[in-house]
Formats: sequence, structure tokens, C-alpha cells
Amino acid sequence: MSKRKNSSVSESLNKRVRAVEEEDDDNDNVDDNDQDDPVLSQVQDGGSGGDDVVRDAGIVESITLKNFMCHTLLGPFAFGSNVNFVVGNNGSGKSAVLTALIVALGGNAQATNRGSSLKGFVKEGESSADVSVTLRNRGKDAYKPEVFGPAITVDLRITREGLRTYKLKSKSGQVVSTKKEELMSMLDNFNIQVNNPISVLTQEMSKYFLHSKGEGDKYKFFMKATQLDQMREDFVYIKSTKHVTADKVEQHSEHLKDIKQNYREKEECYKSLTSLDEMSTKLEELRKQMAWALVTEMEKELEPMKEKLQLDRKSTEKYDEKVDEWKHKVEESEKKYKQIQEQLEGITQQVQDLQPRCTELKAEAQRRNTLLKSCEVTVHRCKANLRDLEKDKAQLSTRINDLKLSISQTTGAESQARTEHMEQIKAELENITHHISTLSQQTDQYQHACTRLKEEHGKIGRELAVLQKSIDANERNVRTLESSRSNRLRRFGEHMPALLTAIEEAHKRGQFKQKPRGPLGYLISLKDPELALAVEVCLKGQLQAFTCDNYEDEKVLQGLMARAYQGGRRPTIITSQFIPRLHDTTRRRAVNHPQYPSVLQALEIEDHIVANCLIDQRGIESILLIKNRTEARRVMQSRNPPQNCYLAFSKDGDQIDNSRSYTADQTRANYLSGDVEEEIRHLQKEIENQKAQATRIQQQIKKINEDIKQNEGLLRRTYMEQKTTKDKATKLQLELSDLQNVEEPQSEDLNPLEEELQEIITKIASKRAEYEETRNQMANLRTSYEEAEQEYKRHKEQINTIREEADPIKDELSKTDQDVMKCKHHKKHYEEKRSTHLHNIQTLEANVKSKEQEHQASVAKATEISPERVEVRRTAKSLDSEITRLKAKISSQQEQQGDREEIVRQYHEALESYKNLTHQVKNLNSFIKCLDNVMNRRLYVYAELRRFLSARCKYYFDSMLKQRGYTGSMTFDHKNETLSISVQPGQGSGTDLRDMRSLSGGERSFSTVCFVLSLWAITEAPFRCLDEFDVYMDMVNRRISMDMMLKVAAGQRKRQFIFLTPQSMSTLPVSENTHILRMKDPDRSHNDSPTNHDNHQ
Repeated sequence: MSKRKNSSVSESLNKRVRAVEEEDDDNDNVDDNDQDDPVLSQVQDGGSGGDDVVRDAGIVESITLKNFMCHTLLGPFAFGSNVNFVVGNNGSGKSAVLTALIVALGGNAQATNRGSSLKGFVKEGESSADVSVTLRNRGKDAYKPEVFGPAITVDLRITREGLRTYKLKSKSGQVVSTKKEELMSMLDNFNIQVNNPISVLTQEMSKYFLHSKGEGDKYKFFMKATQLDQMREDFVYIKSTKHVTADKVEQHSEHLKDIKQNYREKEECYKSLTSLDEMSTKLEELRKQMAWALVTEMEKELEPMKEKLQLDRKSTEKYDEKVDEWKHKVEESEKKYKQIQEQLEGITQQVQDLQPRCTELKAEAQRRNTLLKSCEVTVHRCKANLRDLEKDKAQLSTRINDLKLSISQTTGAESQARTEHMEQIKAELENITHHISTLSQQTDQYQHACTRLKEEHGKIGRELAVLQKSIDANERNVRTLESSRSNRLRRFGEHMPALLTAIEEAHKRGQFKQKPRGPLGYLISLKDPELALAVEVCLKGQLQAFTCDNYEDEKVLQGLMARAYQGGRRPTIITSQFIPRLHDTTRRRAVNHPQYPSVLQALEIEDHIVANCLIDQRGIESILLIKNRTEARRVMQSRNPPQNCYLAFSKDGDQIDNSRSYTADQTRANYLSGDVEEEIRHLQKEIENQKAQATRIQQQIKKINEDIKQNEGLLRRTYMEQKTTKDKATKLQLELSDLQNVEEPQSEDLNPLEEELQEIITKIASKRAEYEETRNQMANLRTSYEEAEQEYKRHKEQINTIREEADPIKDELSKTDQDVMKCKHHKKHYEEKRSTHLHNIQTLEANVKSKEQEHQASVAKATEISPERVEVRRTAKSLDSEITRLKAKISSQQEQQGDREEIVRQYHEALESYKNLTHQVKNLNSFIKCLDNVMNRRLYVYAELRRFLSARCKYYFDSMLKQRGYTGSMTFDHKNETLSISVQPGQGSGTDLRDMRSLSGGERSFSTVCFVLSLWAITEAPFRCLDEFDVYMDMVNRRISMDMMLKVAAGQRKRQFIFLTPQSMSTLPVSENTHILRMKDPDRSHNDSPTNHDNHQ
């Protein structure tokens, strides 16, 4: 509230005086029906008298809390215009509502006694807290009703950092202002003082002031409630200001004596001036001679300049002939280049025409080769089948013969046993075969998994290597940027400062004819930092390049670079003759766009040699910089692109020409960016991300290695198991063969074998016919494939022959291109020499013209000094010496007597200073005298007001106590600043009065309520808040105190009362002016649930 302190003193005083006068008037009109309760009648009358002042302006209509203290959502709470009770158990949010009201209406955190800073009010885990308070804005004391309407909503947001922002909204919800000054002005208009304990009395403030045992604390409470303490502080400040002003007056008075003495001295000098006419006359004569001597010397200088100008004009034709000669050679070279290029394009077209046919022939040959391979597979399969059938035939024939010989040697029992054993072996062989198949599938799976994991391992390993290179490069860039904090040169390489030092030393020793310039990027700066990446991508390696005037200087620079960059990559050296002026780009067809700058226009280049080098090497005068890529494409690729512009760059480094666009490889500027710290932070963050990514990749590689190791182990175990199983199957197969060979089938078994033999013979015949047919088909396919392959090779050879014919043409085209560049270089050289020659002529003409103008001006000046020309035989130098000597003599004499103009000026200054200071001292004395009179009057009014308020407070307090039959007294000691309160419960004599400290808790609380009500009667406020006023009262005192406050409130219908209490208030009488807001009991497990409330009238 410090901002409102000085501005509200007079307003508060006027309001208090007005309230006092109104109450005095109303005291004479007390209704006879209230004579038995004089205090309440006075308070009611004061309230009714205050209706004309306060009316409906400033009372609280509603409050809403979000993420405030420990509550997620409280409200909205709609308050009545008269009496409001906020009831609920501890922790339900009553004090949070009061705290939010204080903070939202400009109070600080200390005033709430709930925290030391605002950030403590933000709920744990949330980023901000919001409070919305709606105030009524009606009546003649409404604040800007034409802007805000009938209600003003104050929205407060408190961030986790402790910052708070306000929004003042109208009734319609429109934001009118976000300035705290507007809030303070509104509060002053409504006379709302949330830091005043009589307006908002918190528990802690009540304990400190009302329940304190010190009489000084009660006096402070009285002074703060009536704002008398603020008036006293204002008077103290004014008194200290008066003392400071008096000290200044005393200082000015002392200084005035010195100024008066100085004025007397200057006045004496002013009266003692003498004349210096003789020396002045001689000085004037010498000045005339000096003027015509300068004219004569200038005429001697002008003559040789005119002669040289005539000679230079005659030699211009020689340069024109050379330029025309090389211009003709350029045209011939370009014509030849175009012819060769057309010839090469014809050959390229032939190759392109033949290429599709070649592709078709290759595909046909591949197709026929595929058919041939398929047929060869079929032939081999048929051949293998024939071998198997022949082998089966031989085995079956042998079997039949053996059976016929041994048919009578075996018995039926043995045959049955062998048969059962064979069936067991076959069953076991079938299981083993199935198991081998399963193992084969597992082997394939493990092999495939190992192959896939190894491929993934190689791919991720390559990614890790690329990422590690990027990390190393970024770390080098960070080290370079960190070293460039103190030396920007280090951004161009760690060896660059040493190289420039060596160049400087070599230049001092005279090793260079012209000192080299570089690095070029160090010698340029950007007008717009946003274009750093675009310019860097445009200039590329030229940023680190150096430029030399001649090849001898280049050799010296190469030697210095070899010593500075041992084994490393050296900067590029551009050798081009230094021209002593900046290129005239208007003649070089430079682009001039009304909206977008060229690279040359976007750069600050102090050295014209650097600018000329970039113009020659990169053509920066013809390249536009357009920040938006889409806009750049629209400008460059439209039907009418900018004249003389062949390229453009966006701010992201994208390159756009008339037909295509290219994306930049880099994303940030390395050399031209201005904010080094931001670059370092960006790179460090990128390195952290890359290292985290590298760690993840390494963990992934580790996991893949473990998977590979696991799969290889499983593969080895599967191989071993498969080998063991196959060995077992082989042994069983041999055993089965032995049993089959031993077995002697019965004679009736020969018939199926003979039938099977006949079937095999038939199959052999069929398969042999199929084999022959497939062989013939394979021969035909082989012939067809060879023919297609020959056709493809012939066509391929034809294309290669045409391409070989193009090689010498390409060489000739390259040679012609070099000739074109050479001719252009010579043409440019002679054009520059001619331009330099013409520029020299222009310069000489300008110098001659300037010299002639100087000559004419000198003649005119000399004529003004001496109308007739004076013949002078002396030089201007000797005349100047004599004039200097004469001036010194005049000056010496003036020092003794003083310069006339200086003396006059000093005299008038001293007189003016004396008058001004005298006037200031007089005005300050008048101000102090007037301030003394005003302060005396106001101090008298202050003492009278304090006495009057003290008397009224005593009267109201005594009358309040009588409601319960108590007697009491209040003793004000304004000198010692103490307030003593004595109370006698029940009926008794005045001598039985006791100090409040000796009363019981309920009696002391009732007395405190009476004290508060008496202060209410003598102060003005649109609303009053009490937090747990009845916490120390018994039921009797609580009922009496409540009845008193309700009766006071009933008589003050246009004022608002807000009482916070943990009591249920169920015994309150029903009234349309009483609102009860019941807070929901707190949920100790979930403190962030929204709180509901019920309104009862």
C-alpha cells in the first residue's frame, strides 16, 4: 500500500471528517424507540448516513480460487450484500478464502500471516494459482461505471516464481486494464484497505493487536484502524523535507555572498577597458596581403594539373582498342564453345536413344538365361532319377535272386521275430528322421538370426562411427567457440591468430608489397543477424580465404601458412590486383530489389579490397537474400525474375535459382553468428543428446552381441545334436539293412518284387525319354540365350563406341571453356584498367574543377578583404608568421587588460547569476514560511481529530459493554502511545474495574468484540471481515456478541460483513440479509478435491 500512501492522505482525512460530521448530524435524530440501546442506534445511524457515501460500491459479490494454497478449486462463492458467515471445520478453506481476498486486492504476503512470499500460495505440483474477486460497482461512488459497468472483476495469477499479474474486467468479461496502478486507483475510490485490520482482521493480526498484553500494541491497533498512523508518518516526512529545504536556503545564502563579490570584481574590469586600434589596423593590412598571396600560390598549382588532364584524355583510345579486341575474342570463344556443346549434346542424345534398346536386350538375355538355368536343373534332376532307378533295378534283381536261393533255409518263427524287430527299427527311424528335420529347421533359424544380427550390428556400428565423428566435430567447435570468447579469430581455426601475427610481422619487415587481407569472414559483419546462415552458405570456403595483390606476396603467404599449418589444411589464397577504390556495381549489372537486399547490401565491409574480392569471386552484388523460402521461390521462379539476379538464399541457407532449389547441409552459422554463448549452449546440448544417443546405441550393440553369442551357442549345440542323431539313424539303417538281407521271404513274396521290378523298368524307359526331350530343349534354349547375349553385347559395344567418341569432344569443350574464361579474364582486366583510367581522369577533372572553384572562392574572399588586388612579393608562410606574431602581441596585451568581449560577457553572466540566486533564496524562504503555517494548522486538526476519535471510541466501547451489563473504561495516553482498557463483568462499582488480562477467555473475547465494534463505528469501509472472532468465547458471550454484530449489520444494510467461524451457526435467526456459506469438510487423503458449499438465507 506504499504507492497509495501520499495520494490518499487528504482523501482519507476528508472521508473521516465527512463521516464524523454526518454522524454528529445523525446523533441529533436518534429514534426514541432505540433510546434503550444508544450505541447500536448510533452505529445504525452512522451506517445509514454512510449509505450516501458508500451505497453499493466496493462490496464483494463473489470469490473463486484455483490451485490456491492446498486447494485445487474453491468456489465460486456468492456473497450477500449484508451479512455473510463462512463456516466449516479447520482445513476446509475458510482462511484460504480470506487470504485470497487480501492478496487479490493488493495486499502483500506478510499481511496474510500465511507465508513470506506469494509463491508459497501456489499449490504443490502446479505452475500457477488463480484468484477471481468480483466487486459491486453501483451508486454515485462507482468507479468508471461507463467503462466497467455495475461490477468489476479482479483476476489475479500467481506464478511458481512468485510473480503476480492482474486483469481488471468489466461486467461483460472484457479486460479493461492489466496495470496495478488501475487497481490501486479503484481501491482508493472504494476506500478498500485490506492491510487495515479494522477492514480485514485475521487470526494472527487479532492475536498480535487485540489479545496482546501490551498497551502499546492496542494503541497501534487503534492508530492503524483510524489511519492516524499514516497521517503522522506523512507529517514526519513533510517536516524532514522542510529541514532539507532550510539547509539548502542556508547554503544558497553563503554562496550568494561569493557571487556578489564576484559581480563587484567583474563590474570594475568592465569599466577599465582600453582600445587596441593601432595593432588591429596593422593586422588588417597583413590579412589583405595574406589573402592575395594565397591566390597567387593556388594559380601556380593549377597549371600543371590542367596539362596532365589533356595528356590523359588523349591516351583513352588505347584502352578502348584493347577492350574491343578481347571482347571480340570472347564472342568467338563463346561461339566455338556453343558449337562444341551442341555436338556433345547430339552424341549424348544418341546414347540416350540407344539406352532403352540396350536395357531391353539385357532384360531379354537375362530372361533366356533364367529359362536355360531352369532347364539345366530339370535335366540334372532327370539324370539323377535315372541313376536312382537303375540302382533300384539292380538292387531289386539281386534281391529276387537271393530270395529264390534262400527261400527254404529259414523257419517261420525266426522270420516273425526279424519282422517285429524291423518294425521297431523303422518306427524309431521315423521318429529320428522327424527329429532331424526339426533340428534342421532350428539350425536354419539360428543361422538366419545370426546373419540378421550381424548385419544389424554392422549397420548400427557404422551409425555409431558417424555419430562419434559428429560428437568429435561438435566438441572441436565448442572448444573453438570457447576460445573465441576472448578472440573472435579463433572461430576461424586455432592457428589463425598466430598466422595473422606472422603476417603483421612480415609486413612490418617489408616482405609484402601489399599487406594480404584475411580471413575474409573476419573482415565482414552482418547488418541483420538473422541472415548469418544464408551468407555463410553463400560464401562457403571464402570466409576462411585470404586475398593477395600479386604472386610474390602469395608465395610469402604460402610460406607463413606452411609454418602455421604443419600437416593441416590451409586456407585458400585468392590472388587479384588490389584496386584503390570500391567497384562500381551499378555498371556491373548489380541487382537492386525494392524489398530484399543483396549479399553486398546486407554486409558491413570497411575494407573495399575485401568487398572487391567477394564481388569478383562470388558476385555478391547479384545474389539476393530472402528470409522466407516460399517467397524466395516465388520471386526467383516467376515469369519475371529480378533483373541481374541469378541466385537467392533463404535465412535457412536454402539455395534457389530460376529453375531449382537446394537444401543447405548445415543448420547453424559457424563463423558469422553473433551470440557465442548461445552457440556454445546449443552445441553442448546437441553433444549431450548425441552422447545419450551413442550410449543407447552402445547398449543396443551390447545387446546384439549377447544375442549373437546366444544364437551361436544354440547353433553349435543344435549342430552337435543333429550330428549325433544322424549317426544314430545311420546305425539303425545299417541294422535294418542287415535284417532285410538276412530275412528269407516266402515264395509268395516274390510276386510283388517281380511286379515292382517290372514297374521300375517301365519308369526307366519313360524317364529316359523325358531326359532326351529335356536335353534337346536345353540345347535350343542355350542357342537362344547365346544369340540374345551376342545381340546385347553388340548393342553395348555400339554405345561404348559412341561414348568414346564423346571423350575428345569433352576435352575440347573443357579446353574451350578455359579459353572463354581466359578471354573473359583479359577482357575484365582491360575493362578494369580502362575504368581505372577513366576514374583517374574523372578524379583529375574533379580536382581541377575543385581547384578552380577554390581559386574562384579564394579570389572572391580576397576581393572581400581587399577589393583591389595587392601585389605581394612575400610568401604566404612569411606573412602568416608575422600575423601570428602580431596576434600574440595583441593577445598578451589583452591578457593584461582582458579581452573586451570576454570581459563584457563575464560581467553580464555575473550580474544574471547574482539576480537569479537572490530570487531563489527569496522564494525558498517564502515557501518555508508558508509550509510552517500549513503544518501548524494541519497538526492542530490532526490532534483534534485524534482526540475526537478517541472520545467516540470510548463512548461506543462503554455503550457496547452495557449490552451485557458490563462496565469499562478506555484510557488513551497519546504522549506515551498507550491504550489501557479496563472491564468489570456484571454489576459493580467503577473502582472494581479490572485489566483485560485478568478476565476469563470468554469475557476477554467479548470485550475484544466490543472494542472492534467501537472501531467500526468510527471508521469507513465497504466491507469488514473477521476470522474466527468467537473462538475463545463461551456460548453466552458468543450469543450476545453475535446478536450485537447482527444488530449492527442490520442497521448498516449497505455495508457488507464477512465472518469466518468453525461454528455451525445453526441457531442463527432466519433473515433475508444473512447468507451462510458452509465449507465441505476436508478430505485428508485427497486435499485437491473441489469444495462444495450451500447458501442459506
